[in-house]
Amino acid sequence: MSRVGNFTNKLYRGEVSYDIVGRTKLWYAISAVILLLAILGLTVRGLNLGIEFRGGAEFITPSPTCTVEQVRDTAGKVGAKNAITQQVGSDRIRLQTETLSAAQSEQMVAELATTCGTKAEDIKVQLVGATWGSEITKKALTGLVVFLIAVVIFLSIYFEWRMAAAAMVALIHDVVITVGIYALVGFEVTPATVIGVLTILGFSLYDTVVVFDKVKENTKNITGQSKLTYSEAANLALNQTLVRSINTSIVALLPVAAILFVGVGLLGAGTLKDLALALFIGLLAGTYSSIFVATPFLCQLKERQPQMKALHSRVLARRASAKRGPSTLVAAGAVGAGAASGAAAAGAAGVGAGPTAGTGSDADAPTATPRKERPHRQGGHRNQPKKQPRSKRS
Repeated sequence: MSRVGNFTNKLYRGEVSYDIVGRTKLWYAISAVILLLAILGLTVRGLNLGIEFRGGAEFITPSPTCTVEQVRDTAGKVGAKNAITQQVGSDRIRLQTETLSAAQSEQMVAELATTCGTKAEDIKVQLVGATWGSEITKKALTGLVVFLIAVVIFLSIYFEWRMAAAAMVALIHDVVITVGIYALVGFEVTPATVIGVLTILGFSLYDTVVVFDKVKENTKNITGQSKLTYSEAANLALNQTLVRSINTSIVALLPVAAILFVGVGLLGAGTLKDLALALFIGLLAGTYSSIFVATPFLCQLKERQPQMKALHSRVLARRASAKRGPSTLVAAGAVGAGAASGAAAAGAAGVGAGPTAGTGSDADAPTATPRKERPHRQGGHRNQPKKQPRSKRS
């Protein structure tokens, strides 16, 4: 068996264990720093909402003879404000503006066709009203809230409300980090981004549920023993599922990293970067939160229960008595030996000195009568009667 396999087996059996739950403050501090950066990104820079959410006009034109700067200048001539130009692939340019009237839209198409040396029919136009964009945003938020409520109800029924609360804390942790880093990077928020966020919510919940299922197995009827506290049993479950969580995350991250770094960086697949970035950040955050956030937070909630406090006291008392046991036995043995030596010394003194004043004579002392041996012990070895053969027995 390989070294990795041996290490995994030792983790599962508890021969090797990392105190993850015991270092809760460290994991919380790391999460706090990342969350602070994410919140700063959201408040300072804000999200770069796509045209689908804020409304506006989008023009995608072939670019055989024009550049991004020329397209931006063309948008200024038409009177479009806050124009955003971006190279899409190697032969197309995307122009996004605020909401335009029908006349401005037609003029924009004509100017772009002239600037880029292409036909007006080859330019793709998408007009999205501000009202439609706000409705899409509301529907997305409504769907997210309904999803979270359904998850809380399911986890509360299958596990308990404390596990559901811990899972929600980890989930919010992942969403804030993903959205905050999205704001810091400045990537455009598109429907693909929403799909990516919903995907990482599912992955984070899946990983957390797997860990919680092992915690539930290890802590079943835990109050009926006094060897492990709830936190220690949960920490064992974390170690038993640690390698599995890491392996699953690596397998999931490899194709996403290929899309994000190879596809976007080398091939210029801009339409995939929104989805890939959300998945990449979310997978990392989900793996971290399921191990270092959800279970430690669950242990904090469980250790506040009276029965878990009583269990904690019993475990500590048992360990304290186990530590005191050997020293107590040694001390008792020393006392017994001292008493025996004292008695022997007193006996020797009595034999050598004889009767003294203040004590009775030897005749007055009670004498012990010897115990008579039983007849079967007086003759030495006891002979057992021999049994007759079966044929001669009556």
